[in-house]
Amino acid sequence: MLEASTLPSPPRLTQARADLTREVSVVDESGQVSRIRIPAERDLTVYVDKRELVTLMTLGAHPEWLVLGYLLNQRLVGSVQEIESISVDWEVGAAAVVTRQGIDRIEERTARRVVTTGCGQGSVFGGLMDDVDRIQLPPQARLRQSQLYEIVNTIRLHDSTYKTAGSVHACALFAGEHLQLFVEDVGRHNAVDTIAGWMALQPALPAGERVFYTTGRLTSEMVIKSAQMGVPVVISRSGTTEMGLNVAERVGLCAIGRAKHRHFLCYTHPERIVFDAPPPTAA
Repeated sequence: MLEASTLPSPPRLTQARADLTREVSVVDESGQVSRIRIPAERDLTVYVDKRELVTLMTLGAHPEWLVLGYLLNQRLVGSVQEIESISVDWEVGAAAVVTRQGIDRIEERTARRVVTTGCGQGSVFGGLMDDVDRIQLPPQARLRQSQLYEIVNTIRLHDSTYKTAGSVHACALFAGEHLQLFVEDVGRHNAVDTIAGWMALQPALPAGERVFYTTGRLTSEMVIKSAQMGVPVVISRSGTTEMGLNVAERVGLCAIGRAKHRHFLCYTHPERIVFDAPPPTAA
């Protein structure tokens, strides 16, 4: 195992930015014209070592993190050290990834694509369940009920594109009840990939304290990506799918849905919740 001092330097990243919303004219039900803002959506074609890989539809808030997280969550690279640089150019809508040693069997590994339930039709390469049984989440990780309520309230109060323009999904990473990163995009799969990319560039976060929040439903894709990121607890404003529930049960992930105000439903591994808050009073 390499010592920290001998590890390759982090990848070089551009800091390309784009406007997240644009102003448009609309006509309401009374025939009145007004100006509102809507989320921007742009295509970003990813090239790996000059080979076209995929085109992502995104707001473009943090495109370099998005591309890095996408490669990690697709299991095309095993660590951030395998990437030399990621350069994004919005004038041509392209992200150029340079690896240090190439991606082994890239043609074979990207030959089969599964279209997922992600907004905008997300997709993953290969089988969704590949290597799931190798995932090991911190067995002692717990989330206090009071922390869960703090997380839901933090999201409720957070300034967001959704509040001003709608039509986006949000994901957030917490350490306990403390917000680490909040990301919005046109699809929840992009938002979780962006967070995965950011996490890969940070000093080690306490694994047992990682909590992931999403406004989208807990599909198999979201649960697998969260587990790959070492997150033992996932909270959703929405619900779960059958496959999402099955995968969460299988990997030891605590899946919490319908989390609004002081209400929630725990679908899997309730032993990870410490019930330290009084139940909500009936309305």
